[in-house]
Amino acid sequence: MGDWVYFAGVYDTKFEAYCAVMWVEADERIRRSARPTQVEVYRLRNGKYGVRFLPQQDVLQRARAE
Repeated sequence: MGDWVYFAGVYDTKFEAYCAVMWVEADERIRRSARPTQVEVYRLRNGKYGVRFLPQQDVLQRARAE
């Protein structure tokens, strides 16, 4: 399993979180720096939702080397 990047924000509904997923997948700034390979919605213990993604491995390796 990789190192998840947690997207800022907690959402009241799964729909709001999925909207954030679409934004993460489409955002050029994120794709240039982290290029998500997998984006998912997860549920918090309090019933709210968050978004996280896995960046490509080559991006992680470069970040660790710096």
